[in-house]
Amino acid sequence: MNCVEPESRAISKYLARKYKDTGIDLLGSTSLTECTIVDTWMEVESHQFNVPMQQIMRQMVANPMYGIASDEKIMETQLEKLEKVLDVYEERLSKSKYLAGDFYSLADLHHIPYLVYFMRFPRSSVITSRPHVSAWWKDISSRPATVKVAEAMTL
Repeated sequence: MNCVEPESRAISKYLARKYKDTGIDLLGSTSLTECTIVDTWMEVESHQFNVPMQQIMRQMVANPMYGIASDEKIMETQLEKLEKVLDVYEERLSKSKYLAGDFYSLADLHHIPYLVYFMRFPRSSVITSRPHVSAWWKDISSRPATVKVAEAMTL
C-alpha cells in the first residue's frame, strides 16, 4: 500500500524513523522520556511558534510579492504572540542546548524553514535579542545540511 502524506512534519517524522539507524536520531529514540520531550517540543513548534510565524511571513513576504500592502496591526499582534513563545524558548534553552535536550532533534529542525527567511528581515531582532535563542539559532543554522538548504531558499 502506498501512502501519500502532504504534511511536511509527518513526512520528516516518517523519514527520521525510517533512517534512524543510518544517521542522527532526530526523535530521541534512545528512551521513552527523550522521545516524549521531542514530541512535546514538536507540538510547541507546530501550534505555538508556527501559527504567528506563518502570519508574520505572510505580511512580510507573501503580501508584498502579490502587491498587497502589509498590515502592520496584524504584524504587531503576531510578533507579540511570537515573542511570548520565544520567551518560553529562552527559558528552555537556558537549561539545554536544544529544545528537546542536549541533542539536535526534529523539534529544532522544524523551525528552520521559517527562520531562514525570517532572519533576513529587520524584525529578526526578536531572535537575536534573546541570548539563548540566538545561540540556538546560530547553532542549528550553521549545520552543513541547513547551510546547503538555506542557500537554495530564495524569494
